[in-house]
Amino acid sequence: MNKLQDYSDIVGAYTIDELKILAEMLQRRPIQTINSTAVGGGVAEILNRMVPLLKEMGVNIRWDVIKGGMDFFDVTEKFHNALHGERVEVTGRDYEVFLETSKRNIEEMEISGDIVFIHDPQPVALIKRRSGNKWIWRCHIDVSLPHEGVWNFVKGFVKDYDASVFSAPDFSHPLTIRQFLIAPSIDPLSDKNKDIPQETIDQTLIKYNLNTDKPIITQISRFDRLKDPLGVIEAYKLVKKYIDCQLVLAGGTAIDDPEGMKVYEEVQNRASGDSDIHVIIMPHNDIEVNALQRASNVIVQKSLKEGFGLTVTEALWKEKPVVASAVGGIPLQVKHKFSGLLCYSVEGAAFNIKQLLNNKEYASQLGKNGKEHVKNNYLLTRHLKDYMLVFLSLYYNKDIINLD
Repeated sequence: MNKLQDYSDIVGAYTIDELKILAEMLQRRPIQTINSTAVGGGVAEILNRMVPLLKEMGVNIRWDVIKGGMDFFDVTEKFHNALHGERVEVTGRDYEVFLETSKRNIEEMEISGDIVFIHDPQPVALIKRRSGNKWIWRCHIDVSLPHEGVWNFVKGFVKDYDASVFSAPDFSHPLTIRQFLIAPSIDPLSDKNKDIPQETIDQTLIKYNLNTDKPIITQISRFDRLKDPLGVIEAYKLVKKYIDCQLVLAGGTAIDDPEGMKVYEEVQNRASGDSDIHVIIMPHNDIEVNALQRASNVIVQKSLKEGFGLTVTEALWKEKPVVASAVGGIPLQVKHKFSGLLCYSVEGAAFNIKQLLNNKEYASQLGKNGKEHVKNNYLLTRHLKDYMLVFLSLYYNKDIINLD
């Protein structure tokens, strides 16, 4: 595990010293962060990097995960899609399942933090355990146009929190509590993002039968309909008419996403018969993800809905040209024709991919711009600072903390 000082060469000594000052101010405040899974998905990935660094700085933080069966996670997957604005049938029984599982977690989970930091809808009902401490609800998804019934249900719990955190201005929704805007981040020194030798990249390409003589188009995401892997295949097929290329669709599944294997099977069926489409389940092998991204000529993220889109951040950090949908937090990262290309349809995605494959100099410049944008805005050290400032603000009557 990396130490805080390891980041100094990337972000500078001043940033590291600033984090230590904030951490010292928090040392007397135990913090408990709670989400729905320890592995799989962006939230768990971020917490796996953040929590050890906060502990190293002397912050008293613990990370807990709620319990739930398949029925519960089926319901929370519905909630997730509904809050994104997808048309989903949510029944009275779904709400009952959510409340029953939440009741068990409320009764069984130890709550010990002066500050309790809850991530997304799955554990939102734990606020019923509030007893004089401070509670923050962190929403990682875009709830700007949610299913009204599900949002009102979730908001019934959120209104009792002290504060909420959203990833972008457009994601938020009117609330009576304080709202903070904090973008997610990547860890530049993690296995998924650190520099790796060419030998490792070559071994990964051999393992997955990829042809180095053909351009590689890659989307790395969970197998989720909102990531539109079938749409990526259709875009690839349009490109394939003009450029002999290959497509990689790689990702894993999360414990709280029971629909993932169904989507994986659908993708496999659509890809059958084309040996240049590689559909890969990668169970949390970050080095291989890193290698595939670095080997790719174009990275795609054709999401129909998106929270922030950390796979885009990862690709930009590696100076890769990106074609991505203009949804969720992606336009914050991909400034069209500057740090990548945005698309609004299968045909648009295909057009942009062809443009990048045919113009390597242009693709390279977009990649360079993208890395600089990530360095300035979306690295882990900035994220740590923002969270610590929010924690401190709960005990002050102003939103700005003076570090002097």
